[in-house]
Amino acid sequence: MSTENEGAAVPPGTERPAPGAPPSPPSAPPPGPEGPSGGNAAQSDYPLPRPEPGAAPAGRPPEQPAVPAHQPAPADGHGAEGARPGEGQQYGTPAEGAGLAAHGAAQGPGAGAGSAGWPPPPPPSGAAGWGAPGHVPPPPGVAPGKPGKKGRGGLVAAVLAAALVAGGVGGGLGFWAAEQNDGGSTTVSAPGDPDVLDRAPDSVAGIAQRALPSVVTLNAQGGGQEAEGGTGTGFVYDKEGHILTNNHVVASAAEGGKLTATFSNGKEYQAEIVGRAEGYDVAVIKLKNASDADLKPLPLGDSDKKVAVGDATIAIGAPFGLSGTVTTGIISAKNRPVASSDGGGSSNASYMSALQTDASINPGNSGGPLLNAQGAVIGINSAIQSAGGGGFGESQAGSIGLGFAIPINQAKRVAGNLIETGEPVYPVIGVQVDMRQQSEGARIPETGQGGSDPITEGGPADKAGLKPGDVITKLDDTVIDSGPTLISEIWTHEPGETVKITYERDGKETTVDVTLGQRKGD
Repeated sequence: MSTENEGAAVPPGTERPAPGAPPSPPSAPPPGPEGPSGGNAAQSDYPLPRPEPGAAPAGRPPEQPAVPAHQPAPADGHGAEGARPGEGQQYGTPAEGAGLAAHGAAQGPGAGAGSAGWPPPPPPSGAAGWGAPGHVPPPPGVAPGKPGKKGRGGLVAAVLAAALVAGGVGGGLGFWAAEQNDGGSTTVSAPGDPDVLDRAPDSVAGIAQRALPSVVTLNAQGGGQEAEGGTGTGFVYDKEGHILTNNHVVASAAEGGKLTATFSNGKEYQAEIVGRAEGYDVAVIKLKNASDADLKPLPLGDSDKKVAVGDATIAIGAPFGLSGTVTTGIISAKNRPVASSDGGGSSNASYMSALQTDASINPGNSGGPLLNAQGAVIGINSAIQSAGGGGFGESQAGSIGLGFAIPINQAKRVAGNLIETGEPVYPVIGVQVDMRQQSEGARIPETGQGGSDPITEGGPADKAGLKPGDVITKLDDTVIDSGPTLISEIWTHEPGETVKITYERDGKETTVDVTLGQRKGD
């Protein structure tokens, strides 16, 4: 129902009838000299006589056009009969009048096209008009008490009446629908069962549903008096209970500490460290007494040949301890050289030729899977760059869209070595390089650490003819701009592989083949 005039006084005789009761016609005004009997009330909401064509209404100068004032049907009961300006109705506002006319159009007896025409005739002489007793509201723009221009009032009245009728049709139908609804809700529910989350298998939701049961939240506690600890992430690597994660996630529990893994269903298992690779920042742990665990290894993708810049990514982890968090992004760059701390208080750093993603990665995401659009693991989330610092690692603040993951092809090779022997194997070329030099390449110093020879005698670089002072600028097709970049790129290969190294000596560029050697352990 309309509430536009809520609170206006209801004149006597216009009390609201009970819902469903036929509306009562308004009391006929007292007849004037020319007023008819009340017999026309059964055919119209407006029991007024029609004047003869061309006849002026009684009691009104002929030059003053009649401006009919609309009377809301008494069946509504909300609007006061003949509301004056200032009582909830303004001149020339069809939107408000439409709301009042709506109920009269829907309910008034004989209110159809065949009833009394518009505009309605004026009240008989000596009777109070429907707008206000003894007063006709002036047209819009005319101050009360001042006559309008001849002929204008009738046009305004006709326009207002048409607007009221048009609004009355829609309003009446709306009122009828509300009455038929018996006060119940008119909201509409979407089809389908809301309890069944049926998502496409290749959608983010579908991939997350399959992957989450294979992702664990790791809690590592040190074994000393000043025990350090932290929370990270890992994922099921095989059906034997091996979990793949970062070294810096479990490093604090390596020396007599405690390590637990919690699945998405809430089941918690004790775990032990199988092997750690500080340089790669990769670790493998194994669940204890997990015969009842439903182990579903995540599928592994190809981070070398089947990952391109712009590919969609999905990161899963426990940022700030919030287990099972899923974020999305893209591959922002490949082969991004990154050096980060191992998190265990060691001076050794880890180096990776990382996959860069803008998927939100925060402290606690470390060790979690970075998935592609098919739900296969393409990397292990490992480090972030923060706006607040100049380095990489978990000590930084939250994500700014610069996250880095260890390519899964490298992590899979490292994990195989750790599961088989318990120690990592690193490919090497047998040189020491200046880790401070940047932008110009990786320079071999004249003297190595502690006064040692910077080139290993009989090693791969020595056999290829490299000497102290040479600056390595490329490895295969990858530009080398610093010592960390060279190490990161070498570690993407396996011992025994042959690579091309380009170096500068005395302004001359030379490219040679180098067969990679190996170093075991950290």
